[in-house]
Amino acid sequence: MLIRQDSERPRSLEDLIDPRLAARLESLDVISRKMLSGKLPGERRSKRRGRSVEFDDFRNYAPGDDLRHIDWNVYARFERLLIKLFREEEDLSLTIALDISASMDAGTPSKIVFASKLAAALASVGLFNQNRVSLATFGAGKFNMLAPMRGKTNIKKATDFLLESLRVNATHEQATDSFSRAATMLASTRRNRGILIVISDWLFESDLTPGLNALGAATQVGALDTYAVLVRAPDEENPDLAQSRGLFGDLLLTDIESGRTSEVTVSEESVEVYRRERKKFEESWRHACTARGIASFMLSTDASVEQVVTDSLRQGGLLR
Repeated sequence: MLIRQDSERPRSLEDLIDPRLAARLESLDVISRKMLSGKLPGERRSKRRGRSVEFDDFRNYAPGDDLRHIDWNVYARFERLLIKLFREEEDLSLTIALDISASMDAGTPSKIVFASKLAAALASVGLFNQNRVSLATFGAGKFNMLAPMRGKTNIKKATDFLLESLRVNATHEQATDSFSRAATMLASTRRNRGILIVISDWLFESDLTPGLNALGAATQVGALDTYAVLVRAPDEENPDLAQSRGLFGDLLLTDIESGRTSEVTVSEESVEVYRRERKKFEESWRHACTARGIASFMLSTDASVEQVVTDSLRQGGLLR
């Protein structure tokens, strides 16, 4: 765990989403890799057939069918009564789950600030497109979820939820197994079937497997289309940056999550071991996601959120 940063936290909607970025977000949309069932009429193709204007298929007429749906042109040519079927369009459910545990309050630039801005941007994209958007936070001792909402008038409601979550993160309450419990709840919340985006540094003391299994099971049966986003600070990728701030030599370090202290000697050799372990962790995480049908992204906090949403996430297939 890196040294806790005291970077200034966003305090308003404009701090999370500046006007220039907001203007660009209106031209984006979220993409589902699966055909998911929504609830309300919207702009997404559904598995169900309904009464939209987009033709889908024919079926034989059966007593009781609406005569207005008979294709009389087909009857005139083949003397067969066929019913025209249309593809129903539905809205998309988008849930964004943000890790606000203590480890997120580390690194330069701050992981929690970057992640909150990214969550706000993604929520705004969904709201601009009239999707049902819900936000959730986990870690810091509890799981909170904002009820689904629609329309850009709810952007302030979404950002207020995130700003309050930033204040909760500042308390650094300790929690065990927060990810697995949150993942189980997210995977079992039927009303929010659709796209799920989990934003975290994925640095949990407990095993990630139970939580990933829960999300993977919901993803593989088609209830969720899950995206996992790993945020990392430049000094996590390159420990030399942390060394320049004094993280070298004989030190007494405190784990920001558990509060435990440990005497360590940070040397060139130990830094090299860290690099190998960090690479191994990221490769293992990505493989675990892929094996469960979960799409994954790794993002550095020194990138601008505008660059991420208009470039990285579009190239990765989450946005268009």
